[in-house]
Amino acid sequence: VQLQASGGGLVQAGGSLRLSCIVSGSPFPINAMGWYRQAPGKEREFCAAIRPNGGTNYADSVKGRFTISRDSAKNTIYLQMDSLKPEDTGVYYCAVWEQTNMNERKVLSQGTQVTVSS
Repeated sequence: VQLQASGGGLVQAGGSLRLSCIVSGSPFPINAMGWYRQAPGKEREFCAAIRPNGGTNYADSVKGRFTISRDSAKNTIYLQMDSLKPEDTGVYYCAVWEQTNMNERKVLSQGTQVTVSS
């Protein structure tokens, strides 16, 4: 599977950004797609996920401010980030959970940098 994440940038606190991720080439069924992030000096953490039936999950830290969505025709998922805070700064990664013949496998994209200034 190939993942191409984009849309990061520099924004002031309270502002918005929208991340995009084009998903292509998976030979396996996809159980879910989503986003992770890694702040400087911290471990990578889950942000949000969306399942084929449209169900979504969010980390408590982003719930109510971030919205995950998808455009199946474009094989693209989005992360709309509103009311951004400086603590949202980090590298954001698109994720796909594939159901292989053996187990579920998570694949991450290259990151896109998000910087929120105070």
